[in-house]
Amino acid sequence: MDIPQLQKKAAQIRVEALTAISKAESGHSGSAMSCVEILVALYYGQISERVLMNFDPKKPGWEEQDYFVLSKGQAVPTLYAILSDLGFFDKDEMNYLRKVGGLLQGYPNIKVPGISVPITSHGCGLSIAMGLALSIKTERLPNRVFAVLGDGELQEGQIWAAAMSAAHYKLDNLIAFIDNDDLQVDGPVRSVMDVMPIQDKFESFGWKVIHVWHGHDFDEILDAVAKAFSVNRHPVCIWCHTVKGKGIEFAEGKPYYHDVPLSEAELTEVKKKLAPIIADNLSMFKNE
Repeated sequence: MDIPQLQKKAAQIRVEALTAISKAESGHSGSAMSCVEILVALYYGQISERVLMNFDPKKPGWEEQDYFVLSKGQAVPTLYAILSDLGFFDKDEMNYLRKVGGLLQGYPNIKVPGISVPITSHGCGLSIAMGLALSIKTERLPNRVFAVLGDGELQEGQIWAAAMSAAHYKLDNLIAFIDNDDLQVDGPVRSVMDVMPIQDKFESFGWKVIHVWHGHDFDEILDAVAKAFSVNRHPVCIWCHTVKGKGIEFAEGKPYYHDVPLSEAELTEVKKKLAPIIADNLSMFKNE
């Protein structure tokens, strides 16, 4: 997809994820929105006609696939919207998010086609991603591992143990995105437990850090990934400055919306705002 198509796709994914959260009457609207462009770039983006991540919706668990770890697991409605759009499972499942007996629960689960790693608590995703990358490297396989972390997760010591290990083993097949929206459920990250300076910390552990100043800009994200692909003998951290609740004008940058569903009236307002962006021929968004 080109940039305009990716922008349209991001608007579509926002609406579908927020609709599912609203129907569930439970979920993390603000947190799910801050990482939309990162996930859309990974699943639909291309660099010089090369896809960013290898996957096949018809063959979940394909041996040549790349692996994706959503460490900030509360944002999983965005991932569900993408996986259902790509055909990993029926879109009707989105109507039963967080329902008893439903396929799609509040955090990533390997029962869902397209999800390889279960996430049940904050701070464990980078360790899992590091383990996958180490196994792949040990077996001399070409697969890559991508992870998306929230900035609040960086308050967990396990993150830094994983960062140290990844650098020690020179895991250049591991790319970790930091979704730095500056907010967590209790307020500003810096007030709860300051995690800065992020770049200095990762670099001190031996990572290559690539800075994305506008984490909702596809050109910047794709350029960062292209640079990451050229790094050898170091894991890569792509540090993205994002906005909590991006795409929901009345919720952007507000911690209250971190972990609440939108009301019916709020969802209607968002749909009206995004409708003009996604109105053009939605069939063009189908994965080819």
